[in-house]
Amino acid sequence: MDLSKFSLDGRVALVTGGSRGIGRAIALTLANAGANVAISARKIPDLEKVAEEIKAKGRKSLAVASHVAKAEESKSLVERVTAEFGRIDILVNNAGTNPYYGPILDAEEWAWDVNVNVNLKGPFLLSQMVARVMREHGGGSIINMASTAGVRPSGLSIYSVTKAGLIMLTQVLAKEWGQYQIRVNAIAPGIVETRLSEALWKEPAVGQAAARSTSLGRLGVPDDIAGAALFLASDASSYVTGTTLLVDGGGNVGPASFPG
Repeated sequence: MDLSKFSLDGRVALVTGGSRGIGRAIALTLANAGANVAISARKIPDLEKVAEEIKAKGRKSLAVASHVAKAEESKSLVERVTAEFGRIDILVNNAGTNPYYGPILDAEEWAWDVNVNVNLKGPFLLSQMVARVMREHGGGSIINMASTAGVRPSGLSIYSVTKAGLIMLTQVLAKEWGQYQIRVNAIAPGIVETRLSEALWKEPAVGQAAARSTSLGRLGVPDDIAGAALFLASDASSYVTGTTLLVDGGGNVGPASFPG
């Protein structure tokens, strides 16, 4: 295989939730592969630090404060990125939230609304806007950040429902937009050591139990997800669309049946 297929030279990427964790790792990895990278999140100071890291690699970068659940802010985001770079070739819908940990029986309406607006409506709106740009330039790659919690039921309740919806949205968009050479795929991480998932790993006993539930015996780190994103963003995956890539250390199959 020609390894130049992993090159993103000359391409423009937009990564939401790009100020820390998985989003930051993906933004830096895409820049390492040659892309100019725009990043967004709700707060600008941390974004600007990541933008400077990208520029230090010799790439162009743009940091934009934007809330994915607000249509007007997403519209402004797309307009600013296209004004700066002229196109968008890669969209990574990474921004997400989970403000409620608890049973659905006790969940209040606000918890449902926040999860759905950020985790599902936001990627829908932004993908729609960016796809219109991609269609004009011959195609592109959209990557949605789902979760293993969206593949099988989990204690994350409403969050799980939104991520399952995002997986179906990925398939629907792939089916509709393939004719424009727009590929749409999702990544479903297991437990990755980020601020968003601290409740699932930060307490040592909890983290160790979670690690033991995987085949590899460890939790993920942001770079584990960034590698998968590079594959899906690049021509190395040119015949891949409508799929959800599990990146969970073997959590889906569990620990060794016959420990050595």
